[in-house]
Amino acid sequence: MNSPKYGLRLSSMLFGLMSLGQLWRLIAQPQVLVDGAIVPVWPSALAFVILLVLCLWLWRLSNKVSC
Repeated sequence: MNSPKYGLRLSSMLFGLMSLGQLWRLIAQPQVLVDGAIVPVWPSALAFVILLVLCLWLWRLSNKVSC
């Protein structure tokens, strides 16, 4: 159970779930207030792309690692 493959896959799935959360914020566009100021939506677009790239990178890397 201490295989690097499982760790990479778990990390990949977590990044994938976080990217889905950012995608939901882009679609639903809820109003987020921080100290009374509205947070713009564009950081979620950037976070979605970065998290999705990390998810795919770790998943592909896990396929190359042997147990």
